Amino acid sequence: MPDAAGSRMQAVLDCAGNERYTLPSGLEVLVRPMPGYAAAHVIAAARFGSIDLRFALAGREVDLPAGAAHYLEHKMFEDQAGDAFARFARTGANANAFTSFDRTCYYFTATSAVDESLDVLLDMLTHPYFTDETVEKERGIIAQEIKMYADSPDWRLITELCQCLYHSHPVRSDIAGSCESIAQITPALLYDCCRAFYAPANLLIAAAGSIDAERVLAACRRAGLDKAPAAPQPVRICAPEPMTLAARQRTVPMAVTKPCFGVGFKEAPLAPGDGRTEALYDLILCCICGGMSPLYRRLYDEGLVNPGFGGEVLRVDGACCILFTGESDDADTVIKLLQEEIEAQRARGVDREVFALCKNEKYGQLIENLECVEDAASQMADFALMGQTVPAQVGMLASLTPEDADAALQTILQPARMARVDILPDGSAAPAPDPEQETED
Repeated sequence: MPDAAGSRMQAVLDCAGNERYTLPSGLEVLVRPMPGYAAAHVIAAARFGSIDLRFALAGREVDLPAGAAHYLEHKMFEDQAGDAFARFARTGANANAFTSFDRTCYYFTATSAVDESLDVLLDMLTHPYFTDETVEKERGIIAQEIKMYADSPDWRLITELCQCLYHSHPVRSDIAGSCESIAQITPALLYDCCRAFYAPANLLIAAAGSIDAERVLAACRRAGLDKAPAAPQPVRICAPEPMTLAARQRTVPMAVTKPCFGVGFKEAPLAPGDGRTEALYDLILCCICGGMSPLYRRLYDEGLVNPGFGGEVLRVDGACCILFTGESDDADTVIKLLQEEIEAQRARGVDREVFALCKNEKYGQLIENLECVEDAASQMADFALMGQTVPAQVGMLASLTPEDADAALQTILQPARMARVDILPDGSAAPAPDPEQETED
């Protein structure tokens, strides 16, 4: 593949047909050509999320208010010429973006004018434009978004659980911040964020579908992302987080028709790039309460939970927790049965047949994602952000054994590190506090 100077750029090709290029600027480009597909899906991801509240760049420390990464996501769509959404509309592309705990992703799907849409996407990321007026204009919009998420019981469960589990780690802050924190955001602060986290070496581009690597690399050349000098990498600063809980239990009244509950277990942080342990935890959750587990079938058949009940692993730099959430009119019974199932599997080991079924399900999900342009690009990006590839993930999944799960269960999901949150309809009586569930200092 020719680079900007006409020399050959070598692709790293994996057995899933995904191509990977690393440009001299440090920008990583991943492409999965899918002949016969009509659409192309392109993602540009910055390794910058809501937990990045304090960092050092070139010897200077910067403190950010909660919600800075999300605020920046909104403002990257605006430039001196107007609105990037309008430019995407002219190319016929469907574009959007999201911010999570550890990344910000911008993406579009298009069936035509893909090169023009690529130019719009990369121009956004390389030409930020902020003024006092444009930054101020966004405050009311984001404040409304914050209030909207505060009214979502599913989101409130996650936020409240993180605030119970963590004393100071920024995962306890809402991704969008608060109305008070976003009031502190200025153009200068947003430019600091761009310099630190939107440098080419901190970005990656993943594309799949009706597209090839030369078109993506040509767009990078047009945007000046191919030969840009490697910039200093930001150094994230995070205070040590103890393994104790900030609180054991919270009850939140909300305008809901059915009570919601969540329990969270604080676990030791995983090493950067340790996708194996995260995948193992995910398999353990499938064995405990996944759709093929005896516990799930019992809870569902007895009407104690609806199909939304389940567990998930939340893992970011410096924090890892396992969360179970759902709706139930009898949360006490659900949580009691969940704890009993955890202890039973801790004592006897995971069910070997269920473990094999869960592994096969995960294999199926990985392969299925390769056949959808949106999922293929997202999967490449997700694994690349963890320093992995799709084939490496398949091989890693194959290496996991029931014995690995049995060993992990001896240390994770410990009652001493469990917090509980209940969301009750306004006017409902709060559940009686467990004498062992008092708030910790």
